[in-house]
Amino acid sequence: MILAFLLVVTGCSNNAENTAQVDDKLISDPNKVFIGFLLDTLQEERWYKDKELFEGEVDKLGGRVKTLAANGLDDVQFKQAELLIEEGVDVLVVVPHDAEVSAAIVDLAHEAGVKVISYDRLIKNAQVDYYVSFDNVKVGELQAAEIVKNKSVGQFAYIGGAESDNNAVLFRQGAMNVLQPLIDNGDIRLVFDQYTDGWDPAIAEQNMVQALKANGNQIDAVVAANDGTAGGVINALSTVGLAGKIPVSGQDAELAGVQRVVEGTQTMTIYKSINQLAAQAAEMAVKVAKGEDIATDGAVNNGEVDVPSILLAPIAVTKDNVRETVIKDGYLKEEEVYKK
Repeated sequence: MILAFLLVVTGCSNNAENTAQVDDKLISDPNKVFIGFLLDTLQEERWYKDKELFEGEVDKLGGRVKTLAANGLDDVQFKQAELLIEEGVDVLVVVPHDAEVSAAIVDLAHEAGVKVISYDRLIKNAQVDYYVSFDNVKVGELQAAEIVKNKSVGQFAYIGGAESDNNAVLFRQGAMNVLQPLIDNGDIRLVFDQYTDGWDPAIAEQNMVQALKANGNQIDAVVAANDGTAGGVINALSTVGLAGKIPVSGQDAELAGVQRVVEGTQTMTIYKSINQLAAQAAEMAVKVAKGEDIATDGAVNNGEVDVPSILLAPIAVTKDNVRETVIKDGYLKEEEVYKK
């Protein structure tokens, strides 16, 4: 079973004809930088984009990548890290499933002299070497601010992401930066506040059903942490005739989410340029592998160290700027978004 997961995705060939073990590096050309890319999952649309873009950027820079996805299983992700280290990767780039459990991957890598870059999600309580992501507190602030533009009084629900993902905690922190003053002055009542195990849209839908039942369907706005949870929220709202009638946030600019934005059932999403993220992470990974200096623009404390970091800027997307953001950048196609 584990082997099946270990071999979920690979970005370089394991064919015996063109791959050789040379100086402990399982790669056809031992002079090329060899990077291991560990994904939490490929069960969400956006991670396929990260995979393709990151692999493409490393290839442009003359390196090779092997990508493995754990599909939300911590023990599998650890074993995948072991496998890549045994195959001689120069650096590990990790999208952790669990921010704290993944600290063991950092320890394992460092014992083998391999540095670790945390990609998009921060690994906590470990000596992480670098972190590349977006300003995730800002993400939450943008989500809540856009909802408040549409509805600034009433009963609000917060449907978060997975609490095991440090980003979800930061999204909520940012949202509360905007909502708390309105809660304090009595304009808003936060009547439901729940994280979503595994970022599962079905669980988000169940949570929203609970919120509606507990409040007699009197929910005036929902801050949902991403497009997946927003989809679950909107499914629940549709069963009581509220879809499109109350504002709902999202994030990741997934096709389904952006389609809901232009249709009017979802108020906004957050566009985080994965092109930019993948390019920045690939450049950093190659430089780290070569022992070159890395320029960062700050540091983020992960509970153990201040991790040298590069934080990119997120963008709020509404029906008014879809064409100027995700479509203009080529992230999504107009005919897809508008179902032409």
